[in-house]
Amino acid sequence: MSLRGRLTLLYVSIVGGILLLFGLAVYISVSQTIKEQLDDALRRAARQVYASTDFKADGQVQVVGLMTMDLPVDIYVQLWGRDNRLLDASLNVANLNHPLDAARLPSAVPVFSESLVNRAPARVLTVPLEASGRPIAILQVGIRQDVVTAAQQTLLAVLLIGTVIALVAIGLAAWFSARRALKPLDAVTQVALQITRADDLSRRIPYQGPPDDEVGQLITAFNQTLARLENLFNTQRRFLADVGHELRTPLTVIKGNVGLMRKFREFDEESLTSIDGEVDRLTRLVGDLLLLAQAESGKIPMAHNIVELDTLLLEVLSQLRVLAQGKQELCLGSVDQVLVCGDRDRLKQVIVNLVGNAINYTPAGGEVLVGLGKSGNQAQLTITDNGPGISPEDLPHIFERFYRGEKSRTRQREGKGWGLGLSIAYWIVRNHNGRIEVNSTLGQGSTFCVWLPLASESEDCARDEA
Repeated sequence: MSLRGRLTLLYVSIVGGILLLFGLAVYISVSQTIKEQLDDALRRAARQVYASTDFKADGQVQVVGLMTMDLPVDIYVQLWGRDNRLLDASLNVANLNHPLDAARLPSAVPVFSESLVNRAPARVLTVPLEASGRPIAILQVGIRQDVVTAAQQTLLAVLLIGTVIALVAIGLAAWFSARRALKPLDAVTQVALQITRADDLSRRIPYQGPPDDEVGQLITAFNQTLARLENLFNTQRRFLADVGHELRTPLTVIKGNVGLMRKFREFDEESLTSIDGEVDRLTRLVGDLLLLAQAESGKIPMAHNIVELDTLLLEVLSQLRVLAQGKQELCLGSVDQVLVCGDRDRLKQVIVNLVGNAINYTPAGGEVLVGLGKSGNQAQLTITDNGPGISPEDLPHIFERFYRGEKSRTRQREGKGWGLGLSIAYWIVRNHNGRIEVNSTLGQGSTFCVWLPLASESEDCARDEA
């Protein structure tokens, strides 16, 4: 059954149950009210008969003018002696020689009962009469219930017919209401099917209703999911294109050098050096990819040792001056003695990635300035370059995996990476409870700032021996 059908059935069931309870309450209430009115009429008639009763000194009892008493035509009256002899009766039951309710005739207290009088349902009140503290007669007063039965049947028919009509109307209203409310979901289904058939993640679901209702929130969430999937798909496609380009270049160099050596049948030292360098590039690329995959799965263990960050920084700068090859000036600003708790190798990788990235994107003759200090209970590592800078459009995305700005993708010299270094650095810093900030202006350069919590005596860190 469709969701629309289930909702309609649910609404009809709920309303039908409410109407059933309401109808039952109305039926019982009306029946009880009518019965109480009949009982009041019987009591008034009994009092009227009792007021006209003459009690003799010899224990005899006689109703004065019972045959001519002004009683409603549907009221029956009988007066029975203690010897079960009929003493007197109203005119409408004058030919009736048995009690209105024989079962209640011996009753010692007034009692109401149901009985048949002249084959018609009747309500009967049986009242024992006493004189001088001893019972002398029994008065039975009855009233026909034909009108009551007819009224109950009419009321029951009206309630049943009204309930059926109400359920049909509610069912139709619920069906059309559910259809209108769920109509946007049909649009969601159609768009999803079109996306599946055409692989077009740029499609979005239009919605004209209020955005804060349940359907609006669902469509908003669905559109946000589509946007995220589109972004991931474009990122993956761009990454595959970039990796394919990066792999093609070293593989072409390796294949060309191997072809030359095979042609001349001799080992060329320059060709071997070129092959070795390209193999190193491929190794770094594969290593970065594996590192990101392990980081995503949470399989990279992190050491918790005391790391002298100033010593580590000096060590990295000494190694990276070789990378600069004198084309860029690698300057050291103010450096404080800083101790942090973490993984020395991973922190070294952060510094290598950030400083190496600054060197790669700083033109010849430019300057890269590195500094280390303290601010409160945090260490502050800054790397500043005077390269081309980062555009405002690219700035929010530079730490995303495989992301590179459009201009950097058309770089003209090798070795500027694959858009993975900043993602790796961001992941490592985040797992050291730190953060990375970046400020950049096009044409003036960029500044990366790494914040790491200082090591405290309360931390469970071992002294790093490396």
